[in-house]
Amino acid sequence: MSRTQIELDKGNITLIGTAHISRESIEEVSRCIREEKPDIVCVEIDSGRYDSITGANWQKLDMIKTIREGKGFLLIANLVLSSFQRRLGSEAGVEPGEEMKAAIQIAKELGIPFAFCDREVQLTLRRAWAKCGFFSRAKLLSVLISSAFNTTKISEEEIENLKKNSELDSMMNEISDFLPEVKETLIDERDYYLAAKIWEESAGKNKTVAVLGAGHLNGVRAHIEKFASEQIEKKIDLSAIEVTPRPGLWSKIAAWIIPALIIVFVAIGIWRADFSQVSEGLLRWLIWNGSLAALGALIALAHPLAILISFIGAPIGTLSPVISVGLFSGIAQAWLRRPRIEDAQTLTDDAMSIKGIYRNRITHILLVFFLASLGGAIGNIISFASFAKIISNFF
Repeated sequence: MSRTQIELDKGNITLIGTAHISRESIEEVSRCIREEKPDIVCVEIDSGRYDSITGANWQKLDMIKTIREGKGFLLIANLVLSSFQRRLGSEAGVEPGEEMKAAIQIAKELGIPFAFCDREVQLTLRRAWAKCGFFSRAKLLSVLISSAFNTTKISEEEIENLKKNSELDSMMNEISDFLPEVKETLIDERDYYLAAKIWEESAGKNKTVAVLGAGHLNGVRAHIEKFASEQIEKKIDLSAIEVTPRPGLWSKIAAWIIPALIIVFVAIGIWRADFSQVSEGLLRWLIWNGSLAALGALIALAHPLAILISFIGAPIGTLSPVISVGLFSGIAQAWLRRPRIEDAQTLTDDAMSIKGIYRNRITHILLVFFLASLGGAIGNIISFASFAKIISNFF
């Protein structure tokens, strides 16, 4: 267990670095709080994620609203990440987040105040997502999904090794090399956010204990020591990292690329007065785009009406810069097969297997949304190759 104490002019802050799915971490967290008897316990978790791991959050989920607001891919990323952690935890016999729950439980038992000090997980994911381009988003989703369904067994000893600095440095470097924009949001920003919240909560306290993942230990300690050396006021402005970044110019332009290409194709055809080839190209696009979106929904075993809507809705989604191709498919499936209370209760467990994803109506809706979107995107790629060939015949 990694434990470090930062001495301040008045009192101290003890940081406990944990492996999120380690039995030893739970025991050490409990022992440290009982020994230190701090004035406050800070935990690396937000209130929403706490509700999630205690089973209260998913039951409030409105799938139609989630997909309509364009948060479908964010929810998929959140789910597969939770699924990956849950799988590792099941192999070690420990539920993810148990050490945070244990810290809160011990604090309540001893009558010690506690504070949620992590940034809200959905905000973190939205910021990471907003900073990614199309290909980075695809890479992030592919890595998360492959990790979630990786059947390689991981021993508890290997999990404990994650607390070693060399292992953590290697992991952070790998993330930085692969997706630096995600590393900045998931690690660097959260290090600063956690440090600022712990620093704020320690104001006027003699002893503070903070429980956080070992990967954040060095970064948080460095920030707190900097706050102390510069005698920064206890309240630190975090507004810059508490908002979702607005789409950049390239993101705004990218949303119009496909509609613009279709308009250009039609305009060139009219200019060349070759309406037959224009009609043929548009028909091919409609068939490829709609058919592959419908095929994606079919593979997802969507409701027959949702499959039909996928075919009709995909071209509309393609032409609109504000509507995703799978939007109509996902909403139709959510309306036709509304999630039940038991789907929310078993969501994270069902997300760990293909069979569970198809069985659970929440994950099934996301699967329909995802595969219909993927099918429509592939259809566009095939269609535009055809467009390019037709345009070359004009000249």
